[in-house]
Amino acid sequence: MTPKRRIIPVFVPHAGCTHDCVFCDQRRISGASGSAIDDVALLGHNFGSDTQPSELAFYGGSFTAIPIGLQNDLLEAAQPFLKLNHLNSIRISTRPDCIDASIIDRLRYYGIATIELGAQSMCDDVLDKSRRGHTSGDVERAAAMIKNSGLALILQMMTGLPGDTREKSLYTARRFTELKPDGVRVYPTVVVRGTYLHAMWERGEYREHTVECAVEICAEIHAIFNDAAIPIIRMGLNPTRTLDAGDAVAGAYHPAFGELVYSRVYYNKAEALLEGVAPDSNITLVVPCGHVSMMIGQHRRNINELVRKFSLCSIKVIQADFGTENQIRVAIHR
Repeated sequence: MTPKRRIIPVFVPHAGCTHDCVFCDQRRISGASGSAIDDVALLGHNFGSDTQPSELAFYGGSFTAIPIGLQNDLLEAAQPFLKLNHLNSIRISTRPDCIDASIIDRLRYYGIATIELGAQSMCDDVLDKSRRGHTSGDVERAAAMIKNSGLALILQMMTGLPGDTREKSLYTARRFTELKPDGVRVYPTVVVRGTYLHAMWERGEYREHTVECAVEICAEIHAIFNDAAIPIIRMGLNPTRTLDAGDAVAGAYHPAFGELVYSRVYYNKAEALLEGVAPDSNITLVVPCGHVSMMIGQHRRNINELVRKFSLCSIKVIQADFGTENQIRVAIHR
């Protein structure tokens, strides 16, 4: 079994961004400051030399759109980190329209193993209304180049952008599966203070993407990626002090958003399995180890709703070593 990689984040907030997307304030989202080059050298030295493999991840902005000299300085600073452990690696994130053959060749020279693309949507009208400055065709082209180069591809998508709908988000997820990424991140839209989207929301030009709506859509998206055997690396923004303190003024921000989605996934699976069960039955649901709370739901919401919907006497949740996540077994007792 390959050891799990530890992620070492280095933030280059808003650097290289060629467009001001309506939803973005990277400085508030990342909470980053200081010299990224110094961070690379310090973090790589402190965390890259033990037996656990580590991945140095450049977050924030669009890495391949910052000045080439700065890119090279950052990557040069990371070379000692790669030499500390032969399993160490580097990951960068960028825009789909900031990738070409020469860029990929240079990234491979410096030992980049993974490229994350901020695709956000595969619907051109949504991309346009969000001021992304690229098209779905740019996503397809960049993804193909990355995959053909032998590098790992991570795709990022957002739900609830201006002009987006449930159907468009599910369409984006299905299109992502055709691009065969090695993983995906799903970020429901959050209205961050000071962004253009914040102004749109205040003017009534944008209706917020609520947590409840985002959870339902992301549960369906989870099923699409799960069926395609594509790992979901994260759902929902990473909690930060500023977002928790009020910079997330509206939208689908919740510090445990991923937990809410997986709880909904379990509810959907249990609901399907219980169709046709006789009223007043006593049910035992068996879930993988460590997933009992996800099945039960916050404040026992899942259990209470299932008991009500199917007129059950009781539902008990226990755990077992399945070896497969998000699976449920049902035992019925009269």
